[in-house]
Amino acid sequence: MPEDHGEGPGRGHEPVMVNEVVHYLGGRRRVMDMTLGAGGHAEALLRSGVGELIGIDRDPAAVELASHRLAPFGSKCALSVARFSDAGDPEPVDGILYDLGVSSMQLDDPARGFSYRTEGPLDMRMGSGGPSARELVNESSEEELAQVFWDFGQERRSRNVARAIVRARNRAPIETTAELASVVAGAVGRRRGGPHPARRTFQALRLAVNRELEELAASLPQASELLTPGGRVLVISYHSLEDGIVKRFFRSARNLEVLTKKPIRPSPEESAANRRARSAKLRAAERRSVE
Repeated sequence: MPEDHGEGPGRGHEPVMVNEVVHYLGGRRRVMDMTLGAGGHAEALLRSGVGELIGIDRDPAAVELASHRLAPFGSKCALSVARFSDAGDPEPVDGILYDLGVSSMQLDDPARGFSYRTEGPLDMRMGSGGPSARELVNESSEEELAQVFWDFGQERRSRNVARAIVRARNRAPIETTAELASVVAGAVGRRRGGPHPARRTFQALRLAVNRELEELAASLPQASELLTPGGRVLVISYHSLEDGIVKRFFRSARNLEVLTKKPIRPSPEESAANRRARSAKLRAAERRSVE
């Protein structure tokens, strides 16, 4: 089931499960951060003694922000804008980290169009290319929308939501996050004390716009081949669709040994301090020395 990341302003850009990431990857010679974000995990790893860190992110704004944060480490960092399924062909690495999902800095910027809680253009693109959520919402058929909401949001009322969107856009194009959230709330209804009714729809659109699940499924086999013997890959996921892909790949990959029989969850203290951490699950695997 998809999780609520606790959208809302003012959470800052706190990296999730830093101690656990350092436990598995700290002090290694060469580590690749596939989801650089604001650079929080990268900074912690470099402070732990990692000799060289390669950081990529599909969001140019994230890479720019991280470059300032990591500037004191100089030549130990090599940062670039890229999807993690297209990370190029670097030298083998001793560790790889994925911190999946949308970052707090993306959610907190209304202009990016990720949040159902703030008004902004209906965009949701993590990078600069490809169709936006606005295009998907206003140009897809009712059947296509219903399938997106079911497959990527596990929205039980996917057909109702799709039908309501088509009716609304027939009157005028849906341009903003607030307009879409209102349409979805009317189709789903709101339960007092429950999560926002547009939560699943927004998650589904974000995953579809950025092809996040396809990116992850394509990247994991590449990552396992990049690892040196004894190298480790860590994945922090935030809902069952992501976690399921990771779990199945780790179990089926013949060149990996699973280190976490069950996913590691954040401590109660971290979950209380950082709402985004509440739904996080960390899985780790290690490249076998003999395959």
